[in-house]
Amino acid sequence: MLDVAVSYNRFKFLGHEFLTWLWYSIENEPDILKNSENESVSLEIGNRIVLENRIGDSMETITIKGDDAGLEEGMLSLEKGAVVTELNLSYKEGDQEWNFTVKGESLSIANLKIPNSSQIELKEDIENAIIEKSFFYYKVIQLIDSLYGQFIHKRVSIDWNNTIRISLKRWIQQ
Repeated sequence: MLDVAVSYNRFKFLGHEFLTWLWYSIENEPDILKNSENESVSLEIGNRIVLENRIGDSMETITIKGDDAGLEEGMLSLEKGAVVTELNLSYKEGDQEWNFTVKGESLSIANLKIPNSSQIELKEDIENAIIEKSFFYYKVIQLIDSLYGQFIHKRVSIDWNNTIRISLKRWIQQ
């Protein structure tokens, strides 16, 4: 069995590949989110992307942030060999919206903003408010788990090298 630190360093590239694939999928695959309840759902790139590029012994970090920021510099960084290390996302389901950042190295979630929960008017409403907030947190974990499952399924398939990887390269070089 591998030591945890060895495993972590050996396989952390998967999180970076996942975030790069997710960026690609959001822009090129409109049906990435499968919702059986036919609700209006969407996933969009938020207002921050962090990329890293290792060149020899040095590391270059590129941060793109702002609501109206262009992603051209990010695409240029990908073309030069950078990987996405953090990706801010906006997830909408019906009239509810979540904003959060996923960190590629550990798939941890940061800066999570959940939809507003119902007002607490009575002491009895506290329990319902806690359950509702827990559900909102769970939705984000469920979303990332589902997307990562899709990514891993594609990553280990034969299609990864034959079609998906080629499509990713073509997208980066546009």
